[in-house]
Amino acid sequence: MTAPSSARFPGAGGLRETGKLFALALDVLRALPKRPFQIREFIQQCWFLAGVTILPTALVAIPFGAVIALQLGSLTRQLGAQSFTGAASVLAIIQQASPIVTALLIAGAGGSAICADLGSRKIREEIDAMEVLGVSPIHRLVVPRVLSAMLVAVLLNGMVSVVGVMGGYFFNVIMQGGTPGAYMASFGALAQLSDVWIGEIKALCFGFIAGVVAAYRGLNPPPGPKGVGDAVNQSVVITFLLLFAVNFILTTVYLQIVPPQGM
Repeated sequence: MTAPSSARFPGAGGLRETGKLFALALDVLRALPKRPFQIREFIQQCWFLAGVTILPTALVAIPFGAVIALQLGSLTRQLGAQSFTGAASVLAIIQQASPIVTALLIAGAGGSAICADLGSRKIREEIDAMEVLGVSPIHRLVVPRVLSAMLVAVLLNGMVSVVGVMGGYFFNVIMQGGTPGAYMASFGALAQLSDVWIGEIKALCFGFIAGVVAAYRGLNPPPGPKGVGDAVNQSVVITFLLLFAVNFILTTVYLQIVPPQGM
């Protein structure tokens, strides 16, 4: 009797799941230009994702900006470089903290809801019924959800950047006695427009990853009564792991391509 491939090769199951995930991502990209576009579903998903993520994201952005500003303010004071506090704080928030906070909330709040919705449809055999009727679940259900996650992630990233910078400015200037002019001058001297663009590109990629992973786990839930719940947990964990890896790659590429701006 021949043993299954997963038994002979312990890593075969993980490689198979990874391949299926990338296959779904390619299917989503291929289905993007197809018509008719599900505009109603897209708007509903955008409204839903924005409703469940705006308030938590704003509340998380304030302490993120405050912690970064307080830590960098204390460090620059010890080094005698208080004039660079504004640039360091704002660049850290725009390039790193803002996209990551956005991705965490999109994956944790929005992605889990997408995964639970698709998983419940799969359990009720709605997905199978759509395939029997000749309707593509990817085009009808997955594409609007992935696009809505990408759009909401980009918009939330802008909001987090503004809220985080304002919180950092308040805590640095008001609580640590920093100089408002030096804070803004250092930011204007060292920051550049590409810093904002890389933050938005990261948010766009993170939204795509969160939407695809949530859709994949929702369409392939584990068997049993706890299948949907386990799929939701798995989607959040996988998204977190992927976003940190992708963030490292994008940051490395950006720092190699775009030269830093000097004083």
